[in-house]
Amino acid sequence: MIGAGIVGCSLADELTARGWRDVTVLEQGPLAAPGGSTSHAPGLVFRTSPSRALTQYARYTVEKFSSLRHAGQACFLPVGGLEVATTEARRLDLHRKAGLAASWGVEGELVDPARCAELFPMLDPDTVLGGFHTPGDGLARATAACLAQIERASRRGARFLDRHTVTGVEREGGRVTGVVTDRGTFPADHVVSAAGFWGPVVGAMAGVDVPLLPLAHQYAKTAPLSGLEGVGADGVEAVRPILRHQDHDLYYREHLDPTGNGPGRIGIGTYAHRPLPVDPYTILPYDQAPKMPSSLPFTADDFAPSWTETGRLLPTLADSQVEEGFNGVFSFTPDGMPLLGESSAVRGFWLAEAVWVTHSAGAARAVAELMTDGRTTVDSHECDPHRFEKAQRSPAYVRERGERSFVEVYDVIHPLQPPGTGRPLRTSPFYPRQQELGAHFLESGGWERPHWYEANAPLVEELGLRLPERDSWSARHWSPIAAAEARLTREKVALYDMTPLRRLEVTGPGSLAFLQRMTSNNLKKRPGSVTYTLLLDENGGIRSDLTAARLAPDRWQLGANSPADLEWLVRHAPDDVQIRDITSGTCCIGVWGPLARELVQPLTPADFSHEAFGYFKARETYVGHIPVTALRVSYVGELGWELYTEADVGLRLWDTLWEAGQRLGVIAAGRSAFNSLRLEKGYRAWAADMTTEHTPEEAGVGFAVRSAKGDFVGRDALAARGAPARKLVCLTLDDPAAVVMGSEPVHVDGVVAGYVTSASYGYSVGRGVAYAWVPAAAAEPGTPVAVEYFGEKVAATVAAEPLFDPEMARIRR
Repeated sequence: MIGAGIVGCSLADELTARGWRDVTVLEQGPLAAPGGSTSHAPGLVFRTSPSRALTQYARYTVEKFSSLRHAGQACFLPVGGLEVATTEARRLDLHRKAGLAASWGVEGELVDPARCAELFPMLDPDTVLGGFHTPGDGLARATAACLAQIERASRRGARFLDRHTVTGVEREGGRVTGVVTDRGTFPADHVVSAAGFWGPVVGAMAGVDVPLLPLAHQYAKTAPLSGLEGVGADGVEAVRPILRHQDHDLYYREHLDPTGNGPGRIGIGTYAHRPLPVDPYTILPYDQAPKMPSSLPFTADDFAPSWTETGRLLPTLADSQVEEGFNGVFSFTPDGMPLLGESSAVRGFWLAEAVWVTHSAGAARAVAELMTDGRTTVDSHECDPHRFEKAQRSPAYVRERGERSFVEVYDVIHPLQPPGTGRPLRTSPFYPRQQELGAHFLESGGWERPHWYEANAPLVEELGLRLPERDSWSARHWSPIAAAEARLTREKVALYDMTPLRRLEVTGPGSLAFLQRMTSNNLKKRPGSVTYTLLLDENGGIRSDLTAARLAPDRWQLGANSPADLEWLVRHAPDDVQIRDITSGTCCIGVWGPLARELVQPLTPADFSHEAFGYFKARETYVGHIPVTALRVSYVGELGWELYTEADVGLRLWDTLWEAGQRLGVIAAGRSAFNSLRLEKGYRAWAADMTTEHTPEEAGVGFAVRSAKGDFVGRDALAARGAPARKLVCLTLDDPAAVVMGSEPVHVDGVVAGYVTSASYGYSVGRGVAYAWVPAAAAEPGTPVAVEYFGEKVAATVAAEPLFDPEMARIRR
C-alpha cells in the first residue's frame, strides 16, 4: 500500500481485520505526520450528504474512530455539528438536509437562532435564520486515528515502513508485480494507491490514469481568545459544535489548549477563495518542504473577505486577528466523489483516492471489501473509478471540473442541476435539430440530454393542461412543457433521443454460454429475441440491468448502464468472446406512442405489424435510406421501437422520421416526460431505484431471474435468502397537487422507515408518483405512509403497480 495517511492506515486495519497478514504500507514521510492532507486536516465530520454512500462512509468513520484511542486519548470528539442559514435559500436547504439525514439514519434537528447561539455562544443570533444541529457529528483526530490503527494492524502482522519514497510500480502481463522505492523493491500481488494528492503521480508509474486534481484550501487560526480558557483539559481539543456557515463557504472549529491552562483559538476554513490548483509533480518531498508537503504558504489577500464575514457572524472575533494560516492541499475529482476500486488497465492496482477524513474509514472498508469479498456492504457505484467516460478524463476536463467541484462544495445544488463548465462535451447526431427545437439541455455522463423542447410550449394551452403550482425547489429544471410531451406520447407519437444509453456488442462462439453465466435471465432464445436481464454480484445484489438483443447466433447488442458494466463483463470474458463498447459510434431514437407504427411502417421494407414483429423482438432493416437495428421495446409504456444506427447517418434518420411524422403530429420529447412515463409504468432505473444492496425480489424485478436455466453469478446466494425484509414500492401522493423529488424519508406509523428513490408527477394519472424502499410489512397496496418534504409530512399510499395500463394492452398492440 502506498501512503500512510488516514486512508492507507484505515485500509491496512480493515484488511488485517479480514485475515490478510502480508500487508506492507510504504510512506515517504514519518508515520506520526507523513505530510499529506491527513497531517493538516481540521478533522470535521459532518455525516449528512446527498450521497447515501458518502453518508454511510461517514457514519462508519464516526463509529470506528469513536472506538479508537491513542496514548490514552480519544480519536473522535463527538462535539456535534451545527450548520446555519443566513439566507432563505439556505434555510430551505437545511430543511431538505434534515430530510436527507432522516433518510440515511443520521440524528438531527432544525433549531432556531436562539438555540444556534446556545450551541455556539460566539455566534450572533441576529445574523442567522436558523440552523441544523447533528449531535453525533464531530471532530476526527486524524493523526491519532492513524497511529491507533497502525498499532492495531501491526499486531496482526502488517508492516509500516516510513521514509520510503516510491519511484515506480512494476508490471508484467497486465498485472502489478511490485513497488520500487528508493530503499528497495517490494514484490506485490496487489498495490493500493492511497497517496492522496500524489495519486496521479503514483498512477502514472503504473500506467493508470487517475482523474484527480489537487487544490489548495485555506485554513487559519485566530490569536488566543479570552473566554476559551480552561476547558480543554485531558487533551480535548474542542467542546462546542463544529460550525458551518455555508452561505459564505466558511467553517469553524475550536482549538483549545489541551492542558486546560491557556486560552484557546478558533480555526477557520474557507472555500470562498479562487480555485488554487496544484501540480502534484511540483509538490516538494517531505524533507524539502518548509513545513510539510501539503502545507503551502498562506495567501492573505484570498482570505480577507472570509475574515470580514467571520467578524459579522462571530462578533467577538472582530478584535482578534489571524495569527497563522496555510493553504492546505487536498484532492478533488470532476464530480467531487472518491475513486475506489481496482483499475481495469492494470490488474491488482487499486485506487483509494480523493477521500477526505470525513469518509476515510468507510471508504477504506469499501476497498477492503472489494479486495477480499469482491463486493461492498454499501453500494459504491458512485465511487467506481470507471465511472468517467474517456471524454471526461482529459487533463483539461479534470482541471475544469475539479475546480468547479471546489467552488460548489458548499453551494445549494439541485439534484438535476447540470455542471456550469465544460459543456457541451458529448452530443448526439440529433443535437442540431434539438437546438432548433429549443431543447433545454441537462447533462449526464458528459452527454447533453434534452429535458423538454420550447417548440412544444404552445401545446400546454392547446391541450388545456392545468397543472398544480410547484414550489420553488421542484420547479427548478422543470417545465409544464413536459406534461404536454407526456400527453402527446400517450396520444400520438414522439421521438426520444436515447443515444446516451450505453451499447455493448458481444460476439464470439462462446457468447451465449458467457452471457448465460453472467446474467440472471434465460438468454437461450432464437436470434431476433430481446430479453431483460440482470447482472448480479456473488451475493445476489443487482450490479446493473441489461436489455440483451440476440441479433445473430454469436452476436448480441446489450443495452447497459455504466462503464463499470463493460469492465465487469470484460474482466470475466473467456478468450472466445469479444466485447466492444459501440456507444460513441452509434445513436438511437425511441419512437413511441399509439401512432408509432403508422409513422415507421411506410418507411421500411420490413413488416412492423404486431404479428410479424412482436414485443421484445429485434430485427435489422432499413428506415428510408438508413440501416437500423430495431428493437421493439418501450421504456415509456407505449407502442414503439428503439431504432439504432451508425452515428454518421443519425441526423438523416432523425430527419426522415421527423418529416414523415408531420402528418401524424409527431413531436420531440425529453427526459422529463420520459421519467414521468416510466414511473407510471413501474420501470426501475438502476442506480436510482436498485443497486448491489438490493436483490431482484426486493426490487420487484424477480421476473428477470430464471434459476432453472443453470448456474449463473448470484444464483446460489439468491437461493439461500429468506423472505425479503424490505421492498421497493410505488407510492402515490394523496394530494393531487403534491410533488416530491427523491431521497426524502418515508414515515410508516409515524416513524422513518424508508426513503424515496425516484419521483415525478404522473401526468397520465394526475398525481405525484414516487418509488420508495419500505419494510416488507408496509409494502401491501393501500398502506398509508407519509413522505417528508422540506419538513412537511405529505400523505401517500402504497399503490398496486403499474399505475398505467396494467394489462400492457397499449404496448403490445
